[in-house]
Amino acid sequence: MDIFDVLTLIGGLCLFLFGMNVMGDALERRAGGSLKKILATLTKNKFTGFLTGLVVTMIIQSSSATTVMVVGFVNSGIITLKQSIGVIMGANLGTTITAWILSLGGISSGNMFMQFLKPKSFTPILAVIGIAYLMFSKSSKKKDTGMILLGFATLMYGMDSMSGAVSGLAGVPAFQNMFLMFKNPILGVLVGAVLTAVIQSSSASVGILQALTVTGQVSYGAAVPIIMGQNIGTCITALLSSFGTNKNAKRAAVVHLLYNIIGTVVWLSVFSLASALLEPAILDESASYIGVAFVHTLFKTACLILFLPAPSLLEKMAIKLVPDAKTPEEVTELDERLLTTPAVALERCYVLASEMGTCAISALKNGIKCLESYSPELAESVREGEKQTDHYEDILGSYLVKFSALQNSQEDCTEAAKMLKIIGDFERISDHAVNLVESAQELQDKNLTLSKEAYKELSVLSAAVTEILDLAYEAFTNNNLDAALNVEPLEQLIDRLKEKLRTHHIRRLQQGDCGIEGGFVWSDMLTNLERTADHCSNIAVCIIDSADMNMHQSLEELKQETPFFKEKYAEYKSKYSLA
Repeated sequence: MDIFDVLTLIGGLCLFLFGMNVMGDALERRAGGSLKKILATLTKNKFTGFLTGLVVTMIIQSSSATTVMVVGFVNSGIITLKQSIGVIMGANLGTTITAWILSLGGISSGNMFMQFLKPKSFTPILAVIGIAYLMFSKSSKKKDTGMILLGFATLMYGMDSMSGAVSGLAGVPAFQNMFLMFKNPILGVLVGAVLTAVIQSSSASVGILQALTVTGQVSYGAAVPIIMGQNIGTCITALLSSFGTNKNAKRAAVVHLLYNIIGTVVWLSVFSLASALLEPAILDESASYIGVAFVHTLFKTACLILFLPAPSLLEKMAIKLVPDAKTPEEVTELDERLLTTPAVALERCYVLASEMGTCAISALKNGIKCLESYSPELAESVREGEKQTDHYEDILGSYLVKFSALQNSQEDCTEAAKMLKIIGDFERISDHAVNLVESAQELQDKNLTLSKEAYKELSVLSAAVTEILDLAYEAFTNNNLDAALNVEPLEQLIDRLKEKLRTHHIRRLQQGDCGIEGGFVWSDMLTNLERTADHCSNIAVCIIDSADMNMHQSLEELKQETPFFKEKYAEYKSKYSLA
């Protein structure tokens, strides 16, 4: 092995790691919708949690990414420590799929069909398809598909380069002696753990081990301890991600570490005893691509069998190692660790945005109640609702800006932009709620009164505003297009109701039925209610036109005298008649 082989080995390793990273990121983006559906089952029970961890890891090709996601979930309070254990178990088994994909590189047969199954044979075709998708397709999903194919082709070329570079080591005595040393279980575990900790990917370190098997010097006796050590080294990513988190998130990372360390200690002991007592001949045989993949899967399955009957034991041990803090901990509502998984981050933002909408709409409805019957307690609840809404806007706005700065898919960026607009409208609705309370308080403090006719008209407008609030909220939370389409005709009616009420007020003012000072308050009330309807319209249009965010175009189309618009407008006009 000369300097050029060393350079080829380094280049192959870089290509392998780069390809795995590119493929994993693209798979994650491409499977965004699927991830949302899968993660919806997360909290149902232990078994579904296990399946979630298994499937998500198989999709994104990284148990490290899944465990980091779990730490973020626990830190945000989305799932409990107990629920996280099943997901961690599933992630550990799901990571074995990568080794089986890589094992295709070890196929050797004169059969033409079997030869075609070798990545070396079909990856050029995948690369051509991938680059065509990437260069000529306008769809972000097709571009992600192209990146998946190119990433896979790159990692397989890297794997082939590594295998070719190390093949010359077969006759090197020093290389032979090194793997004889690794038959020492402790040393093998340490090497596997350090290598995986450095590159932070057990899938990648298993792939490197598979590439080394072409030398014929990697026996099963050396491979087994190394694979076990890789199981420990992969915990470093989750442990690093747990820094700065709450106690339960730290415990989730510790659960992952305990699961792998205890599993390794138990099965390494069994392996060492069996090797010493039985001396099986297979341990001296040269490992193969498929053999490494099989050992990897067998070990992961054995660890699962060990803990599956009693996951609570891991929970108790983690609680012992990470005791409760002396001071209460703050809940992290939006964990930045979730940004690594865009679909999950957006879903979490939607949950908090829905809570924000609930706060804003509740505040506005209570503000309307204050107009009807003022009370200090009700007024204070509106102000508290507005403060909570402002808090949501602060954390969501900052988080979504960070999200938008990342290299996410066009669909995800569009969703983030839509949500940024909508939370701005929710925040303004809560501001109008406080304005209504201030108007009600002014009437109370100055002992001002409105005419019975004014209060009657106000109740009609308030009822219309209440309905449009419910329609906008339904449109956003359930992505309900029907509800969104019903908003604009009602908003138009509210605009005209407001003008009618202004006209009626001027008439009452001329007749002496209403005072000038009370009239100013009346005008403020109408303005705040009408502008609330405007913000509901903005929310509805975002839902209707989220594809290109062309709000102006959608709004103008909705305002046209279409049969649907005419019918709904007539319906609302009859429902909210002033007569």
